[in-house]
Amino acid sequence: MAGSTAQPGNTAVTSRGDVPEPGGLRRSLSVWQAVGLSVALMAPSMAANINPQGTAGTVGRAVPLAFLLAAIGVLLVAYGFVRLCQYFQHAGSVYAFVGATLGPRAGLASGFGLLGTYCFYGVVTSSATGIFGTAFLQAVGIWPNPPSWAPFLLAAVALLGALALTIAPAKRGTTVLLTVEGLTVLLILVVSAIVLVRLVSGSVPAGAPSPDAGFDLSVFTVPPGTETSAVFLGVVFGFLSFAGFEAAATLGEEARNPRKDIPRAILGTAVFGGVYFVVVTAIEMMAFGTDESGVQSFIASPSLLGDLGSSYIAGWVGDVITLGAAVSAFGCCLACVVGASRLTFAFARDTRGDPDRAGGLATTTAAGTPAVAACVVVAVMALIQLVCAVFFDAEAFDTFLWSGTIGTLILLVAYLLTTIGAIRLVFVQRKLPVPMWQVVIPVLALVVLGYTIWRNVFPYPAYADGPAFWFPIVAGVWLLVGVVAVLAAPALAQRAGAALTAAELGSREAVESR
Repeated sequence: MAGSTAQPGNTAVTSRGDVPEPGGLRRSLSVWQAVGLSVALMAPSMAANINPQGTAGTVGRAVPLAFLLAAIGVLLVAYGFVRLCQYFQHAGSVYAFVGATLGPRAGLASGFGLLGTYCFYGVVTSSATGIFGTAFLQAVGIWPNPPSWAPFLLAAVALLGALALTIAPAKRGTTVLLTVEGLTVLLILVVSAIVLVRLVSGSVPAGAPSPDAGFDLSVFTVPPGTETSAVFLGVVFGFLSFAGFEAAATLGEEARNPRKDIPRAILGTAVFGGVYFVVVTAIEMMAFGTDESGVQSFIASPSLLGDLGSSYIAGWVGDVITLGAAVSAFGCCLACVVGASRLTFAFARDTRGDPDRAGGLATTTAAGTPAVAACVVVAVMALIQLVCAVFFDAEAFDTFLWSGTIGTLILLVAYLLTTIGAIRLVFVQRKLPVPMWQVVIPVLALVVLGYTIWRNVFPYPAYADGPAFWFPIVAGVWLLVGVVAVLAAPALAQRAGAALTAAELGSREAVESR
């Protein structure tokens, strides 16, 4: 941004716009690098291979319907993020948006919630890296008989690799994210197109998961005997798949043209994800079969698109897709660490007593990356995995499912507060020149988010079996810890409020100067 002055929430950025003073982030990222972070955290390649199985367990063949509802909800939520990013540029994302609109206490609590989501999703994605990586090594004969702890070993390697790339300049990291995810998504789209053509033409191979499969739009209807409201239990895994579309917001202080680039990255990622997940999950479910046996085969598949690639095209295609899913999962793990480290950095910077004193979690490297914060969030992710494995005898797939559900429940609350903040900023305080009728969009987002949260907590017996009983409890405790910490340390909220006020003043001046 040529000739820019200090940016909101980052007074360390100089007038050159690309060279930070000590303690600042470097404003050097393009719109495509912002897209890279959002797409990588959403991880469409990994998500399409494993997330739909969680939805199938509750809604059967109606997986694409659940993903369609999730897509609608995400697009509605994206509206609020777009409007807020047009007004604020801050590394804290949800923390800054909610804090500036609903107050610093609410901002810190919601930001802590989003940090929890990123940490739990770091466990999800590192576990997925281990699962797919082990499956690939076994399939190609490199590790014929891997022990049960093999996925955890690869998960640890993934966390260390993500930490290293996070500490490296962000420009390199986001370029890697976009390149890797783009290649794996392209591969999945090619395989999906071939499978769809064979389904429509009736040339389903004999070795397919369901030789009698065909083009069947019943995947967008709820099967008999299933309550319509149960679809919103499956919607959680849909939101899990979309989660991360807003990650570009954490780069608000590093993008060259944040008022245009960040909103474009968020909205573009949400639109792409909506089309991609609905179409791909529909093809997957139709290919596996829409009857009960087909649904069970769908749930039991170790790699949905890997199985389809092997049976519909060639055996080696399945191995390539499994490897692609592992790479995608690693890219998503990297994005989780990047997003969580930026949030942690923003918390530490805005709540320290002396705004001119760098150090601790607010420390950045010469390259402008928050290295100390990155080390801390990776340690938290590793600790969660260790606790699950040692104290609850979890396997890698267990840590994937458990952490995914917990992280998504937390994320829905953060999305809810962000949407309320957007309504207040745009339609109550009228900080942006937006037509009043558009208030319908965030209000509908509140309806979708509110009902999804309600349906996944009440009636609670839906979570009565096994470890799932604890999912809402763990999510609630994480959020409660954030609330209690804010109430117990009012000075932190005061300092955060002062920093957010300075950010808003800078935002207001920038908006008025346009």
